[in-house]
Amino acid sequence: MDNSILELLHKYDLPTPRYTSYPTVPYWDFNSLDEAKWKQSVVDTYEAENGEICIYIHLPFCENMCTFCACNKRITVNHAVEDPYINTVLKEWKMYRDLLKSTPVIKEIHLGGGTPTFFSPENLEKLIKGITADMEISPDHEFSIEVHPNYTTEAHIKTLAEVGFNRVSLGVQDFDPHVQFVINRIQSFEKTNEVVEWARKYNFSSINVDLVYGLPHQTVASVEHTVNLIKGFMPDRIAFYSYAHVPWKSKVQRRYTEADLPTASQKWAMYHRGRELFEEAGFNSIGMDHFALLNDKLFKAAEEGNLHRNFMGYTTTKSKLIIGLGVSSISDSWTAFAQNDKEVESYQEKINQGILPLVHGHALNSEDLVIRKKILELMCENKTSLEEDSFEEVFINSAIDKLKQLEVDGLLKMEGKNIIVSNKGKSFIRNISAAIDAQLWRKQMIGNTFSKAI
Repeated sequence: MDNSILELLHKYDLPTPRYTSYPTVPYWDFNSLDEAKWKQSVVDTYEAENGEICIYIHLPFCENMCTFCACNKRITVNHAVEDPYINTVLKEWKMYRDLLKSTPVIKEIHLGGGTPTFFSPENLEKLIKGITADMEISPDHEFSIEVHPNYTTEAHIKTLAEVGFNRVSLGVQDFDPHVQFVINRIQSFEKTNEVVEWARKYNFSSINVDLVYGLPHQTVASVEHTVNLIKGFMPDRIAFYSYAHVPWKSKVQRRYTEADLPTASQKWAMYHRGRELFEEAGFNSIGMDHFALLNDKLFKAAEEGNLHRNFMGYTTTKSKLIIGLGVSSISDSWTAFAQNDKEVESYQEKINQGILPLVHGHALNSEDLVIRKKILELMCENKTSLEEDSFEEVFINSAIDKLKQLEVDGLLKMEGKNIIVSNKGKSFIRNISAAIDAQLWRKQMIGNTFSKAI
């Protein structure tokens, strides 16, 4: 690795938002939003979008604790929790359904977790049929689910296909036995491959694999081993995420120490070796951490300028209304964000009392909306412009100073107030986005707030 890259890694490997939303969650002002305002923002966006919606459902239960995971989850082997939880989610959906006077057109459903296939095939069928009853399903809909192969059966995949699911994402992370032991996720290639074969048998149109680089005790060799195995069944997409070390948020990450983690330069080497192997196999880089084959919808969306990014990462769907159901779920009406209670019991209690279980949120002001658009452009199109009258002069001057330094380092090119990200800069897109983050500029919450950029 040349010295110039080492210098950039040292300079830019700082705590930085991941920008799945703007403003990012630590900067939300819940005082700007109440239940009435939230409901009105949902109705307004629903009508503006001609009834088109996306639905995210959080299913938090897992039988096993993966120590790298910072998601909201509940560890249990008691499957009696399934039925009451699904009944609560369906009650929450009815509360939203009662707001929407016309028949919604469902563009997307995404099941995340937790381990969604902790739930039985019968209960997943009950959930989806309860959500889609009397709804209109978009002809080009995407229904997707995140699965843990160890807890996924052929009956799960068959049932999901029967209720309209056409995308599946398999969590893998790494196939190295020592890495798997440290992160407490023992998972064989054979079991993973079996789930892929079921997905193809039942005509899932897109299969994604989630990999992570920067895990404790991970090496370039273990990344090579994992990628070479993945190439054996050739998914349509690969998400290659940087491990987010946030032990102040996820206490189980304290099972290992910072000394067990790769350095920034080692993570950089893992990412670039993985990327090299993906590209050799025919995958194309999309955004900052996704790869897709030429015939995949994500690649086509990127080529056509239709790529989008939301709480679920990069997506082909630009719908502006996402209803989040379930514990800790985040909803997005484009002009506001709202997050549900993070505790299962409290979430269920509020729903059963007929109260939306909102505990956090933010109503976007005019500046937020402008910057949100610009960060999306950077993340999805690698370009944007600061030609706006609504920005504070002192903020613009500060942003331009930061951007000029990024330009000196070869990460972007400035043409007036137009920003064009370089090929080198694509790996530092979080840092570039942070330069135009007005909330970050004002409040400067860095330590123990965000994971590092690299």
